[in-house]
Amino acid sequence: MISDITAAQDAALADIAAAPSLEDVVVLTTRLSGKKGELAALKKRLGSLDSIDDRKAAGQAVNDAMAAVDAALAARRAELAQVEMASRVDAERLDLTEFVGRPTRGHAHLVTQAWERLEDVFVGLGFRVAEGPEVETDWHNFEALNMPVGHPARGEWDTLFVDHVPPGGEPGTTVLRTHTSPVQIRTMLEEEPPIYIVAPGRVFRRDTPDATHMPVFHQIEGLVIDRGITMADLAGTIEAFTQAYFGPGFHSRLRPSYFPFTEPSAEFDIQRPNGDWIELGGSGMVHPNVLRAGGLDPEVWSGFAFGFGIDRMAKERHGIEDIREMYADDIRFIEQF
Repeated sequence: MISDITAAQDAALADIAAAPSLEDVVVLTTRLSGKKGELAALKKRLGSLDSIDDRKAAGQAVNDAMAAVDAALAARRAELAQVEMASRVDAERLDLTEFVGRPTRGHAHLVTQAWERLEDVFVGLGFRVAEGPEVETDWHNFEALNMPVGHPARGEWDTLFVDHVPPGGEPGTTVLRTHTSPVQIRTMLEEEPPIYIVAPGRVFRRDTPDATHMPVFHQIEGLVIDRGITMADLAGTIEAFTQAYFGPGFHSRLRPSYFPFTEPSAEFDIQRPNGDWIELGGSGMVHPNVLRAGGLDPEVWSGFAFGFGIDRMAKERHGIEDIREMYADDIRFIEQF
């Protein structure tokens, strides 16, 4: 019987060594280690041996053979897994030698380029850059901007709420900011006028991505607070910005509109040299309630605010039809800019 066990072990080890793939090893594992395997069948024959010493010797030989087969299966499985991984790595390898001899370097994303250029333009017009948190309180994002609980305009922002309760606050009062306007409030509360700031940043809304919308996008907000500020100052600033950013052939106009945080309010458009008008953003005189929320007396101070999408600016400036292209990470698209 010992010779039968040895022959079965040698045959099993030969089959394992010849297994060409992991799938074959799985099949062999079932055949050789299972209850119906040849070694298992030999183990059942131990009871037919007359001598206790023969049964003991044969049992030890069967156990040794099964241990050797299990070890061989594990080793072959690891070996084939390593070969398969190496084959996969080789198949997915990127050949970067294509660029040898032609130095290349990365560059800022299209939206980052627009962001930085807008900052440069407004700093040149006498503004400074201000920042604020992306996770905001309901009060800074809505109530201080003249949108109390129940105000219909709040439904237009499709707000994303955060599972965080601020100290002294209530559940459901922390949001991902829907616009950069909360920076206005924070600046007024922290600084004394006069205030001349722009606040670029990332904002969030519950929007479905399409050619003109993204749930995460970028805005730039402008705020001026001083004595004697009028709509004429707003119109002049928008026109100065238009020509500084787009060029001397472009002009701007204001159209009456409504925003809860400004009164009066206006949309502003940009006119191309060919005469076409492009809607760019919203603006208006800071509402007295917003000034009061910022700790300022509207009888003493007045101001204007404006805001527009940085992504839209980049889209219009470069004639991009689908805003999603800017975030698809397609090198063929990115290299154009």
